[in-house]
Order: sequence, then C-alpha cells, then structure tokens
Amino acid sequence: MKRSEPGAGGAPAARRRVRALWLVAAVAYALDLGSKVAVVARLEGRAPVPVLGAWLELRVQRNPGAAFGMGGASTIVFTLIALAVALVIVRMSRRLTSTPWAVALGLLLGGAVGNLTDRLFRSPGGMRGAVVDFVAVRDFSVMNLADWAITCGGVLIVVLSFGGHEPGDARPPRERAGRRRAAHLSR
Repeated sequence: MKRSEPGAGGAPAARRRVRALWLVAAVAYALDLGSKVAVVARLEGRAPVPVLGAWLELRVQRNPGAAFGMGGASTIVFTLIALAVALVIVRMSRRLTSTPWAVALGLLLGGAVGNLTDRLFRSPGGMRGAVVDFVAVRDFSVMNLADWAITCGGVLIVVLSFGGHEPGDARPPRERAGRRRAAHLSR
C-alpha cells in the first residue's frame, strides 16, 4: 500500500487529528477550570489540605507571574504569550498529520487557555488577573492543572522531536531520513 504525501487525500484522517487536538484541549481546559472553581469555593482562605502528608497538599495561592512565581510584575506579558501560543497552535492544527502531536498540542492549548482565562477574568482582570494555583508539591512549587497540561504537552513535544517525529509529516522518521538521503544522492 502506497502512502499518500502529507496533505494529499487524507482529509478524514486529518479531520480526526484536528478533532483529537480540540478534544484534548477541551478536556484539559474543563478539568482546569472546574478544579479552580471548586478549590476557590471550598479551600481559599482555609488551611492547606494534606493529600500525601507534607509532600503534596492542596493550598490555594494566587500567582500573577509565571512558573515558580517569577515575573509577578509582568502579568500582561504572560497573558500575551499565552494568547500567542493559543493562536499558533490553532494555526498549526490545520497541518497536523500526527496524532501524538495533536495530543501534545491539545494539552498545550488547553493549559494555555486555562491560565489565559484566569489572566483575563480573575481579579484584578483586564489581562492582569492572577492565576489560581493549588497543587503544592513540597519544596518545589504550587501549580494548577493547566500547568500540568502544559508541562505534559511540552515533555511530549520534546520526546516526539527527539524521536524524529514532525507535526506535519506522517511518515515514520526512518522513512523520512531515507528519502532525504536518496534525494541528496540523486543530485
């Protein structure tokens, strides 16, 4: 069976990958938003809730900055970065030929939009809102589910990249390398 070139004749498969990206993004976003609403309503202003002793606890914290509380005075910059990431992923989604890349980008999109929602709508609002963090890992950081989705999506992208998988090429890495070598030798 002959494989078709990326973008040629694979419309149903391409639509499935785009749907997978949007489904993963929607689930990541819904889990993040739902968890933030629940912890703000039930835990904000209260003592931390131990999950695994002192190693992992639920502790609500508002973070105007980035990871590890860095850049608290640059909230608007992080808002614009999240918006740019979301727009780039939406644009890339049309060229996806890899389901693992669809999952990775869906995680990034869902996480970016989850934190972007906080930046836009949480106090003080107007692209300056503080992100709700609540998963406290001892001696490490306080995060939320959007951060976990972004981290998992980023790790998956690194693994895919090191494995030679590209978001716009469905052929296995060995087949791409073989065709590149053959094209180079025929010159």
